[in-house]
Amino acid sequence: MANPIRGTFALVRAAFVLAREGVVGTLPAEGLPPAALLGYRFARLIERGSAEGRERSDRLSRALNRLGPSYVKLGQFLATRPDIVGADFATELGGLQDSVPPFPTEKAVEEIEVTLGRPIHELFEDLGEIVGAASIAQVYKARIRDIEGRERYAAVKVIRPDVRAQFRRELDAFAFIAKFLEKFVPSARRLRPVAVVETLAQSTRIEMDLRLEAAAASEMADNVAGDVGFRVPRIDWERTGRDVVTMEWIDGIKMSNVNAIIAAGHDPKALAVKVVQSFLRHAMRDGFFHADMHQGNLFVAPDGAVVAVDMGIVGRLSDDSKRFLAEILYGFIQRDYRRVAELHFEAGYVPRHQDVASFAQALRAIGEPIYGQPAETISMGHLLSLLFEVTELFEMKARPELVLLQKTMVVVEGVARTFDPKFNMWAAAEPVVSDYILHELGPAAKLREAREGVDAMLKLLRKVPNFADGLGVLAVQLPDLIENGIRLNDDTLKDLASEKRASIMSGRVAQWVIAISLASIAISFFVR
Repeated sequence: MANPIRGTFALVRAAFVLAREGVVGTLPAEGLPPAALLGYRFARLIERGSAEGRERSDRLSRALNRLGPSYVKLGQFLATRPDIVGADFATELGGLQDSVPPFPTEKAVEEIEVTLGRPIHELFEDLGEIVGAASIAQVYKARIRDIEGRERYAAVKVIRPDVRAQFRRELDAFAFIAKFLEKFVPSARRLRPVAVVETLAQSTRIEMDLRLEAAAASEMADNVAGDVGFRVPRIDWERTGRDVVTMEWIDGIKMSNVNAIIAAGHDPKALAVKVVQSFLRHAMRDGFFHADMHQGNLFVAPDGAVVAVDMGIVGRLSDDSKRFLAEILYGFIQRDYRRVAELHFEAGYVPRHQDVASFAQALRAIGEPIYGQPAETISMGHLLSLLFEVTELFEMKARPELVLLQKTMVVVEGVARTFDPKFNMWAAAEPVVSDYILHELGPAAKLREAREGVDAMLKLLRKVPNFADGLGVLAVQLPDLIENGIRLNDDTLKDLASEKRASIMSGRVAQWVIAISLASIAISFFVR
C-alpha cells in the first residue's frame, strides 16, 4: 500500500527536479488548460540557467540521476517501452547510465558470507578490487582456486545492502504518483502509469535475485554452445546465491572502445555482422535473447569472439511470435504487403473487424520508401517501430515481447554501425532469416509436422483399449442409466465433499458425457 504522505512528497520533489533541470521546458505547451499552463510557466521560471541550450536527453539524464537510482531504473525500463512513452523519449531514455558510488567492501563480504553460508576465505583467495558499481549491485575482480588447485580470476557481483527496502519505499511512491496521474490527469491514462509501475516492480524483483541472472546466462550458454564467435561467461554455481553471482572473468576489450579493438587487430566489419547475426539467431532460433546488448555489456575476446555479460534483462519469443517476425521481415523484403497484413490477422494481433486491404495499404506506406535507399540507411529496428505505429491505428495491442525485441534490435544496430558506418543490416540478417524460414516453414518443417501428427495419432490409438473398456462398462450400466439416471451413493458424495474441488466434479461429469457420446456413436453404428 502506497504511503500518501511519502507519495505526495515524492511527487512534489520529482516535479521540482524535472522543472529545475529544464525537462518540463522542453515539452510542448500548446493546448494546455489554464491550470496546467500556469504550472508550465512556473516551471520555466525556476529552470536552471545552465539548462539552456542542452538537449532534452541530457536534461532528462541529469534530472533522473538527481532523483536517485530508482528513477534511473524507471527511465531505463521506460526506454524498453516506446509503445508507452513514444519513440523519441524511449531513444533519449536509452542513453541513461546507471552509475553510483560504490559501497564498502566490508558490507559486500557480509552479504557474500550470509548468502553462501561460508567464510570469505573459503570462497575466494582474494575478493579483489571493485570494477563497477550500479544502483542494484557492484562487481569485483576476484581470485579463486578451483578443485584442481588452479588459480584463476572471476567476476563477482554483489547486491547492495538494503537495496530491496530502498526500492520498495520508492516503488510505493511511484505507485502513489501513478494512481494520482490516472485519476487526475486524463491525458496520462493512455500511458497506463499504474501498469507500468507494477511491471517495473516485478522486473526489479527479478533483477534483484542474482540466481535468476545466473540461470539466464546458463541457459544462453547451452543455446550457443555450438555457435562460432559468440559466448557468455560460465557460471560458478558453488559461489552463487540470491545476493551474489560468480562467473568467469572475461579478458577482453569492451565494444565501447572501438579504437582499442581495431588496434588489437580485430576486423570491425566482421564484428558488426557477428553481433547482429548472433542476436537474430538467438531470437529466431532459440526464442531467447539478451535484451540489454549495449556496448558496455559486450566484449571482444582475444580470439575475436563476442562475449555478452549482464543477463539481468532477457526476452523470450513464442514459436508463433518467431514465425510471425520471420514472415514479416521476409514479406517486406519481397514487397508482399498483402501477405504481411494477412499474417497480422492470422496471428490475432489485429482485430477481425479491420479491413485487410486497408491494412496492407498502410504497410505499403512503410515499405515502399525503403526501396531505392542505400542499404546502410535502412534500419530494421526503425522499420519495426514504424510498423508498431501503424498497427496502433488498426487497434493492434502492444506485444511487450515484440516491443522489447524491437528496442534491442535498435541497440544492436547502433553497436554494428559504430564498427561499420555503412553496415548493411538486411544483408547481415538475410542468412539468419532464410535459415529460419527454411527450417520452420520449408519441406523439413512439413515433414516434422507430419511426424508430430503421426505421433499424436499413435498416442490416441494406444488409448483405444481404455475407451473399449469404458464402452464395455457403459454397455452393462446403460439400461440402468436409462431407467434410473445417474445416481450418487453416500460414499461418492462423501468423496466429493472431502475433495472440495469443483474441477474434480466437472472432470467426472465430463467423463460421463464422453462415455455417453461414444456409446451413442457406437449404437448408431451398429443400428445401421
